[in-house]
Amino acid sequence: MLLTRASEYALISLIYIAKQNIPIDVDTLSNELNIPRSFLAKILQSLAKNGLLHSYKGIKGGFILAKKPNEINIKDIITAAEKKEPLVFECSSISGCPNNKEESCMIFPMLCKLQDKIDLFLTDITLEQILN
Repeated sequence: MLLTRASEYALISLIYIAKQNIPIDVDTLSNELNIPRSFLAKILQSLAKNGLLHSYKGIKGGFILAKKPNEINIKDIITAAEKKEPLVFECSSISGCPNNKEESCMIFPMLCKLQDKIDLFLTDITLEQILN
């Protein structure tokens, strides 16, 4: 599982946004967090598309949390930022082995157990816990 800068920036942005009481625009976030504006805008749009942020247009527009911090978990953030589920290996996904060798693969059961533990871990950590 590789977490890219997109996941890192998504987490950092959500922490910053959660501490505000008003919508925060991309320019402010980009300057405050030292993140390239165009890359950050794409990440924030993805977070909004996945229901983690509300996006408001106009002079007083920007982004604000769409849910309470205790309702946003790390797995949802990573999935939205990366645009895919965080997987240990491709074959540990819900769809199974891409080569259809689940029956003969000796490590498939172990990979599935590892994936389940990672999913549970990432689901159990909320934005609220990080804020505290």
